[in-house]
Amino acid sequence: MSRLLPSLFGQLSLSDWALHLPLTLSALPLVVGGCQADGQRLLRYRAQGHLIHYLRFSHHLIVLNYLISTFDLYQLESVSSEDIKVTDAVFDGVEVRVFEPPARGDESLKRGVVYIHGGGWALASARTSLYINLCRIMADSLNAVVVSIEYRLIPKACFPEQYHDALRATKHFLQPDVLAEYSVDPSRIAISGDSAGGNLAAAVCQQLSKEEDLTVTPKLQALIYPVLQAFDFNTPSYQQNRNMPVLPRHVMINYWLYYFNGNHDLAHALLINNHTALDVGQALSFRGRLNWTSLLPPSFKKDYKPVVQTTGTAEIIQKMPALLDVRAVPLLADNETLQLQPKTYVLTCENDVLRDDGAMYAKRLENAGVDVTLDHFHNCFHGCMIFTLWPTDFSAAFQTRSSYIKWLDENL
Repeated sequence: MSRLLPSLFGQLSLSDWALHLPLTLSALPLVVGGCQADGQRLLRYRAQGHLIHYLRFSHHLIVLNYLISTFDLYQLESVSSEDIKVTDAVFDGVEVRVFEPPARGDESLKRGVVYIHGGGWALASARTSLYINLCRIMADSLNAVVVSIEYRLIPKACFPEQYHDALRATKHFLQPDVLAEYSVDPSRIAISGDSAGGNLAAAVCQQLSKEEDLTVTPKLQALIYPVLQAFDFNTPSYQQNRNMPVLPRHVMINYWLYYFNGNHDLAHALLINNHTALDVGQALSFRGRLNWTSLLPPSFKKDYKPVVQTTGTAEIIQKMPALLDVRAVPLLADNETLQLQPKTYVLTCENDVLRDDGAMYAKRLENAGVDVTLDHFHNCFHGCMIFTLWPTDFSAAFQTRSSYIKWLDENL
């Protein structure tokens, strides 16, 4: 697969290059030959990203999102059609895009899906054609009202604002009068998301499960290659895929730092797990919740060894307490919270640093008594599911999307 990905990048459209520009730039030396140390990659990534700052254009992530929207080849498809009605709305102060299938004579009420897009809490949009296409397909295939949340992005908002946006919009949709307005069956609602959106979906689902005053809660959650922890950047999948194009390890670390509005000088300390060393007292109580040696199957662990520092840097947690905040890192939730979670689907890809995040969460949920489906794809990569539009219409995308929608159709 690692040999196939460089050719994949050569087929990306301009809008897709914009979406993955910070990723592809950092991976360029890998594509043209030769690997460099993670520390050097981190420094180079910062230099590339902050060139736009230096030239006083804007924050580079704002520029990238501008490019994504400007060169979106399919942006005109956001309008309604005979098959799917597409409208923009505001749910408790949060912008959303709603996809409604036409009424069918055999059913009076529809299913409902709350969908949260990925992009490292910084890129993409509910209005990006790749996500519009996904939500259209879901609405049509499932006869479901799909609510795609347009949460605020880095750098205009950092944690916990993205989480609050997702939670507010979801709770608004779950109100009985709102569900009635959209003709949605309150007993058939799922919350879902990919990558950073999977992170937000899992965190929102955990919070909803604790709120006793809610009359409607999700029946299911479906997480697509979710990012769920910043405790250990040396899980087997982080080690195995540390230089994998699309999402190398150092790029994921930088997304976490942006999300937490942290100092990027701390990147290397995070990379070697200094923030969760044995002498960092704040992290000790969480260590048992993320012991990959017991949570992962042998086929994932292979011959990789845990990276646990004896002496670390406790100041990192003091500067970024969100590293241990379950609203940001749902994998660290306690067992009492996990027991309350609904039936769950987790999709993981072999060629992805986040593979083990999803697998560990699935195992912890299973251990807590939750009905879980772990759907693992051996020949797929992070982000693949949304690439179903020409010229980035890859077989991996159709394979994963089909399996995901099939599970929703059978269980929702």
